[in-house]
Amino acid sequence: MITLAIDASTYAGDVAVLDGVNVLAEECVEMKCAERERLMPAVASVLNRAGVETQDIQRVVCGAGPGSFTSLRIAAAIAKGMASGVGCPLFAVPSMALILGGTNLNRGRYLIAVNALRGEFYVGLYVIESDWSIAELERARLVDAADIVGLAAEHNVTIVCSSPFPDAATATPRSSAVSRMEGILRERGPVALDGWEPAYGRLAEAQVRWECAHGRPLPVK
Repeated sequence: MITLAIDASTYAGDVAVLDGVNVLAEECVEMKCAERERLMPAVASVLNRAGVETQDIQRVVCGAGPGSFTSLRIAAAIAKGMASGVGCPLFAVPSMALILGGTNLNRGRYLIAVNALRGEFYVGLYVIESDWSIAELERARLVDAADIVGLAAEHNVTIVCSSPFPDAATATPRSSAVSRMEGILRERGPVALDGWEPAYGRLAEAQVRWECAHGRPLPVK
């Protein structure tokens, strides 16, 4: 099974090509670049280094957020375009699981935290199973930053954060970690190409500013 995996839920985009559980190539790029878009060139780069032709891709897996609104949209557009062009299924996995997959932590349960700005974080509960696979125990929700330590103590878990946070392990999403998420992929199945969108978690900052300035919801065409 040749898999193209993409995630850009944080300001670090990551692309990997896998043959089964074997990682053939992987590349991480900075998403916050004013000069050019770097994620699609990274896709071309990993395919080339893996020796995989586009038509050989058998499935595309995309990190579904929550996280950076703009970066998630870029990754989703590329993933949907690749799946549509090749004619293969598109799967979505929680980006928080990919963050946990970016660590070398031992088996156990973890609270994954992603900075949502405005003094808030998205948090979700995940587990590294005895076979090193990653499973989701509680889906992402929005909490105040001040509540994270208490939540971790309540669940008796270690905090893993995608940005610096006191007493937390820090990691960025690794798209190659989809090799440890076959359970999630089987359970959720492929998404609909014509309707799927990432879980942004909240409105984009630009939309929030527009609605505050105009006192009404942004019109949707």
